[in-house]
Amino acid sequence: MSTPLEQQTDEREALQSIYEGDTNFKETDSVTFQYKYGEEDNYKSFLVELKWGENYPDEAPTINMNTFYNRNLLPAVKEEIQSALSTEAAQWLGCGMTYTLFECLKDNLEQLTAAQPESAPTVVAVDDGVSALKISDPNADADARKKEPKKEQLTKAQKRRQWERTDHKGDRERGWDWVDLVKHLSQTGGKNEDAPTAAEIAASNAPALHPLNN
Repeated sequence: MSTPLEQQTDEREALQSIYEGDTNFKETDSVTFQYKYGEEDNYKSFLVELKWGENYPDEAPTINMNTFYNRNLLPAVKEEIQSALSTEAAQWLGCGMTYTLFECLKDNLEQLTAAQPESAPTVVAVDDGVSALKISDPNADADARKKEPKKEQLTKAQKRRQWERTDHKGDRERGWDWVDLVKHLSQTGGKNEDAPTAAEIAASNAPALHPLNN
């Protein structure tokens, strides 16, 4: 009776002969074999890797579905394919089964990849401006408005009087508040005998008149 190692040697030679010229088949080392299903640009394409252990074929080979080639394959589809291979392998223990496992998938590709989409899902980009949105607190805004000092609103008449008291450049003329000062003194009753009267103040500010030369 042949040993597992002798059986592996015979099967390896058989695989090399059967798959000669088949670009989908690849022998990565003396105990590891891969087979690719479908075209590379097809989103349903996948690759199966089988690795023999020391006791193969008395024990099933290790099934690897996590190669980089399968990066787009849905987890559920990977599990479906691996489950189908494990079930098939259990029926061929003691016999060379690598060719049988590779071929059994060819007959069930459509069923095994039914859940896999035909193309990559579309990703919708989200505007970065969304992160700049600010949610304001109505209560906080109301408190802020309450704290803002209220500006004094002048009537048109008050604005006109304020303007007339300036030289129309923003500077007030000399003596602009004398009338208010005299008015204040007259109301308080604290008149000072030495204080000038309104007439005296007006006279002191009146321009001096010079006689015209004949």
